[in-house]
Amino acid sequence: MGKALLLFFLAGLAEIGGGYMVWLWLRESKPLWFGIAGGILLVSYGVIPALQGFPSFGRVFAAYGGVFIAMAVLWGWLVDRKPPDLYDWLGAVVCLAGVSIMLWAPRG
Repeated sequence: MGKALLLFFLAGLAEIGGGYMVWLWLRESKPLWFGIAGGILLVSYGVIPALQGFPSFGRVFAAYGGVFIAMAVLWGWLVDRKPPDLYDWLGAVVCLAGVSIMLWAPRG
């Protein structure tokens, strides 16, 4: 379980960080290297989930989606300085509950 959570966390950082760097390059006129670094991070985001031990691509990416939502809320708060409201937190908790059900439900 620890490896799965670590890989989801790393994938989230790669996707959100890469997207943010591309955003800064295109929307806030940062240098080209922001876009290139962001692109490299986004490619690594595509690789990291494939290292998961779960056998189903769809289940891994669906579960990662919930982790991504929670991480994006935190990114907005910590990096963009946009504090989440009650509904942001509630939505993130619901997503993480869904992730837990999808990945760790007893299946026979």
